[in-house]
Amino acid sequence: MEWFSEHVSGLFDLSGYGLLILHGVQVTLALAVLSLALCCLLGGLGALAKLSDVAFLRWLGSAYTTLVRCVPDLLLMLIVFYGLQTVVANLGDALGIGYINLDPFMTGVVTLGFIYGAYFAETFRGAIIAIPPGQVEAAKAYGLSSTKVFTLVIFAQMMRHAIPGLGNNWLVLLKATALVSIIGLSDLVEAAQSAGKATFRMFFFLILCGLVYLLITALSGWLLNWLEKRYSVAFVRSAV
Repeated sequence: MEWFSEHVSGLFDLSGYGLLILHGVQVTLALAVLSLALCCLLGGLGALAKLSDVAFLRWLGSAYTTLVRCVPDLLLMLIVFYGLQTVVANLGDALGIGYINLDPFMTGVVTLGFIYGAYFAETFRGAIIAIPPGQVEAAKAYGLSSTKVFTLVIFAQMMRHAIPGLGNNWLVLLKATALVSIIGLSDLVEAAQSAGKATFRMFFFLILCGLVYLLITALSGWLLNWLEKRYSVAFVRSAV
């Protein structure tokens, strides 16, 4: 029993890197949540652009989604990251401010939001198309403003159709936060690698990292299932 207790305690000993791992978890969650907010904003604008009556907006929305879907995410992340650095550096020189150092965290949020906002745009577009057009026409016939038509008629039904796709996009986005380590952000993967290299227990810390991601995705799945049931209540009742 003493041998078993000794080896088990050694297996789960974080060797003083517990706070580093915890910080990595916090950075990963903050990065994912803020990127999700930006994805929803860009996705909504992209969907409206692709469904717009203005040809230029439709072209712009299509160009955005096509670019993201055709170029690897890792390559896009490097292009956006270094592109932002170049733009900000040139802007600083033009204004006489000098070199402006970009915050890796906010750069990661912008980069992930830009990339995965395109996938959210397609999800929102498909959800809006799934709404029967007669309901929107009826709402306008009752004299509702465009804002009320969107909030009372389109948004609620759109979310019912969009949640499954949004759930998949969120899980992909969450896992993609691991890519930000290439731009110098100390996320969960970077923390696990640092702890593993320092303690020569790389396998243990990588497995621990995977278990944390598994826990977060499991909780996310539960929440998404609840939201899907919540937005489907009215539809189920009407079907009955």
